[in-house]
Amino acid sequence: MSTIDIGAVLPTAMKELTDTRTPGVAGAAVAVEEHGLESLWFADLVLGDGTPALEPALTLAATAPVTRRVRLGFGVLSVPPRPAPWLAAQIATLQHLSANRLLLGVGIGGFPGSPLWRALGVPAKGRGRATDATLELLPPLVTGEDVRFEEADTTLRLAPAAPMPPVLVGGTEKAFDRILRLGAGWFPSLLSPTDLGAAASRLRARAEERGLPSPPVTVGGHLILGTGSSARKAYESLVRQLVEEHGVPEAEAARSPVLARTPEELAELYTAYAEAGADRVVAGADNLGWEEQLDFIGQARALLPR
Repeated sequence: MSTIDIGAVLPTAMKELTDTRTPGVAGAAVAVEEHGLESLWFADLVLGDGTPALEPALTLAATAPVTRRVRLGFGVLSVPPRPAPWLAAQIATLQHLSANRLLLGVGIGGFPGSPLWRALGVPAKGRGRATDATLELLPPLVTGEDVRFEEADTTLRLAPAAPMPPVLVGGTEKAFDRILRLGAGWFPSLLSPTDLGAAASRLRARAEERGLPSPPVTVGGHLILGTGSSARKAYESLVRQLVEEHGVPEAEAARSPVLARTPEELAELYTAYAEAGADRVVAGADNLGWEEQLDFIGQARALLPR
């Protein structure tokens, strides 16, 4: 049986944040660590339209002092709205607060038309170029080097310096060039083990052609856990959303949710992802309360080799 790390998503969805049964950020972080999971993750879903969403950097800062072992991940952070110097200061601070446990999941941002992006004056076009420019600046800024900003006619050195955390680039295979250029990992989502295996093989073949190390792969997605009407409705709702709102082909959308009736089935799916080339799986459930899904995931993790 192949080994794989399992991460959990902190409460981020509207139904979780507005549910009185959902624990606070600190309590949720402690619970993830107590369940023996490898990492906890927080999504960047601040839209500015009234949808409940916590700011991810501040949220992860609240998890650092109450945990000791579990890694803390952005899953994933929208880069274009964040100036490189400010983002670097946040990253270095989180590294100090967490004793260097940060995992930096990044993306070009999936909500460029949201009120927050418009209020910040961030253009929808050129997101890839803006992301590349920021990611090139982050390592020297985080590690305390002198960085020259010609347009501002200034040189910047941030302190205290910190190790640059591992970078995981979200997105489809279109992100492969960025991943290989940065020496980063890949963080796709909504891929079945079969689809992931084929894509991961292509990525690692391209790395080998360039004489580069094999990029690590973290896969995210949606879990549908248990049985009954709630599981069926959650599955149908997610497939419909992927097709109607995100333009995913229906056959692909039908394969995207991870279905598991029991912890044993979920453990088998984790193993299938490991055999497909994933180093880590990070996913939350669409049909259970946050604590209930964490217990389910924790039981499945306990069935895997350590």
